[in-house]
Amino acid sequence: MSQAPDAPASTDKPARHPVDEILPVGRLGLLGLQHVLVMYTGCVTVPLVFGAAAKLDTSTIGLLINADLLVAGLVTMLQALGIGRILGVRLPVVAGATFTAVTPMILIAGEYGMQAVYGSMIAAGVFGLLVCVPFARAVRFFPPLVSGSVITVIGLSLIGVAAGLIAGQDATAKDYAAPSHLALAGGIVLLIVLVNRFTRGFVAQLGVLLGLVVGTLVAVPMGLTDFSSAKGADWFGLAAPFHFGAPHFPIAAVISMCVVMLVTFTESTADMLAVGEMTGRPLSKADLARGLAGDSVSGIFAGVMNGFVDTVFAQNVGLVGMTKVRSRYVAAVAGGILVVLALIPKLGEIVASLPGPVIGAAGLVMFATVTAVGINTLRKVEFEGTSNLLIVAVSIGIGMLPVAAPTIYHAFPTWVQIIGGSAITSATLAAFLLNLLFNHTPGRRKPGLEPEPGPAKTPAPDPAPAT
Repeated sequence: MSQAPDAPASTDKPARHPVDEILPVGRLGLLGLQHVLVMYTGCVTVPLVFGAAAKLDTSTIGLLINADLLVAGLVTMLQALGIGRILGVRLPVVAGATFTAVTPMILIAGEYGMQAVYGSMIAAGVFGLLVCVPFARAVRFFPPLVSGSVITVIGLSLIGVAAGLIAGQDATAKDYAAPSHLALAGGIVLLIVLVNRFTRGFVAQLGVLLGLVVGTLVAVPMGLTDFSSAKGADWFGLAAPFHFGAPHFPIAAVISMCVVMLVTFTESTADMLAVGEMTGRPLSKADLARGLAGDSVSGIFAGVMNGFVDTVFAQNVGLVGMTKVRSRYVAAVAGGILVVLALIPKLGEIVASLPGPVIGAAGLVMFATVTAVGINTLRKVEFEGTSNLLIVAVSIGIGMLPVAAPTIYHAFPTWVQIIGGSAITSATLAAFLLNLLFNHTPGRRKPGLEPEPGPAKTPAPDPAPAT
């Protein structure tokens, strides 16, 4: 009998995970651009709001926008591609400036100056690198109870900033809260609502960007626009490091920004875990620590290059879920596009020249959305039979005190005013400490273990009187 030839040995290589798939160049470019369009408005709103509140001129705000895009692009590429076993989560995530830092930065700028803003940011970045591994291992101490309370306060505390942009900063000015300005802002909010109601998919995600564009076009005949500063701006260039001078490190400012870094870690952790589940690549604690180290590096980059602390952007997480595109190289291309945009100063000047009511209207929607995200996060919390409702109530109450009464801590030392006067910092400290007290100490009340009410006992009859 003739013997059948041996089957050839299989030479197939293990299939590459979709996260590591390199798509064709054309698709990479378009999908990367889509990520940029989805996050661009949220990214540049942070320097716009901070610059206006810190009373910086248009040219300086344009510089901050370009620095913001540069840091976001570099950190996005770092997170997507990674550096060895040290940095980067290696998932399709896009980084951008976090609103968490806005209020503390405004307070620090007003008390100590811009040099302290960026000095404290560098210190917070170094602090983040030191604690990213312990944080990844101790993430249970920052559950939805803490993160939801803090995110809710972040949104609520920034609504007043949006109102100031819409109405104006000077209540004695003739055009303060002018009906035409309020109507313009209201029209932009209405447009954003209608876009989200009557469109789907990618177009719906561009509602805020469309509101900015249409609002600016309407503002031109109203005399609210002035793009003269953009005419003299260069088409190509990059701001020098430490534009505002050598960094300063006031202890109160450093503590406040370190708390901001911890809140940023909480935001990014939730988003990175979500992307890990979406892409079928669950994160280990080491993966999470590398991603948080990327956030920390953003603080150091930003402190040197006049930018802002970055976090993983939730809107891009939603885009991954919507498109089902899991390649991390798409995010890397998005980061490259952001770097290119950062090298065009004229673009930054144009964005910085957008009218206050237009920025304020877009900011109002975005800040309120942040509040809604916090409320949604709190839905995951077990309230029945626990003290968690009290924790949320006290944390939000303490956080909103300096918003309702900005000078409430005026009689205290400066360091108390910086830490306590920041809604975000004070809410974070309150939520974290209260969670430890009620949920991580002996004798804590556990849900579902409350004693059941027993049946009513019939009182014993009185003894008969002696005869």
